[in-house]
Amino acid sequence: MKKTISMLVAAAGFAGATLADPLEGAWRTPTDDNGNSGLVLVAPCGAVFCGTLSQSFNGSGAQMASPNTGRQIIFDTIPLGDGAYRGQIWSPDRDKVYNSRLQLTGDTLSVSGCFFGICRDGGTWFRN
Repeated sequence: MKKTISMLVAAAGFAGATLADPLEGAWRTPTDDNGNSGLVLVAPCGAVFCGTLSQSFNGSGAQMASPNTGRQIIFDTIPLGDGAYRGQIWSPDRDKVYNSRLQLTGDTLSVSGCFFGICRDGGTWFRN
């Protein structure tokens, strides 16, 4: 009986891992207007996806302290299919929330967003 329960628990764990959305994981952002970049961890938060800034880096790539560490960068994001996602994204360098368009292709994520009709290219993020 213990062996059967262990096998069921292991099978459930593997099934959960295979059902993970491709957007989930750690993403390295390009440098922003201030020359800084970050590592954003994307995970489900309820029925949507959120991404939290876990580390910040200066222009030379060295880890640095930031008041934005731990803050949600991506939120209210839903998959549309074919690697496309829509939601909200906060830009620390401009302190603005944009309606985001994310396009996932392999291990790259093209990021863009609009704020009151002004659109901005957020660059390409790379899976870390």
